[in-house]
Amino acid sequence: MNTPPAITCLFIDIGGVLLTNGWDHITRKQAASHFKLDWEEMEERHQLNFAIYEEGRLSLDRYLSRTIFHEQRSFSVDQFQSFMFVQSHPFPDMIELFRSLKAQYGLKIVVVSNEARELNAYRIRKFKLDELVDAFISSCFIHLRKPDEAIFQLALDIAQQPASQIVFIDNTKMFVQIAENLGMNGIHHTDYTSTCVQLAAFGLRNTADSATALVNSA
Repeated sequence: MNTPPAITCLFIDIGGVLLTNGWDHITRKQAASHFKLDWEEMEERHQLNFAIYEEGRLSLDRYLSRTIFHEQRSFSVDQFQSFMFVQSHPFPDMIELFRSLKAQYGLKIVVVSNEARELNAYRIRKFKLDELVDAFISSCFIHLRKPDEAIFQLALDIAQQPASQIVFIDNTKMFVQIAENLGMNGIHHTDYTSTCVQLAAFGLRNTADSATALVNSA
């Protein structure tokens, strides 16, 4: 029986894996309610601009001028931006899981994520993701978005690790399938426990978590 190759690198998403999503359908609805905006008009304008916004081809100011501030508002651009930013929250157990695995196995950690520049920069800084992650393949930096295969291939080129030694972790199943089609191992992330089980199957067992469990059961 062939021994599977040792995993040397993890490709992980930010929104839905490390943190909540930055500016998704739910958050936009909350913003529309909070600021008393016409949801359907806001969403239509968002959909027309979102791709180039996430690809870094449209600044946050320009995006907001097209989607929100195309008419006079009772609130400021700064107030709206602040609302957008504070919707981001961490998943501490997931961040600590990857921090522990990186320390235990000497893994490279590469983010492969669709994020707009200003939100991406805020989230990296706020939650100190640069202390965990070795490289950020963010759509806003490279002008490519998942599911374009080119962003996956670029991540492989930058990581310089064989695809067979990489585990790609994302909360969007289709993106995981694309990674698998390119030779990577995949985990469709739905929750902490199931992802831990799947990582352990690749030989990446979180011994720190196991030790904590033993202490708690004693």
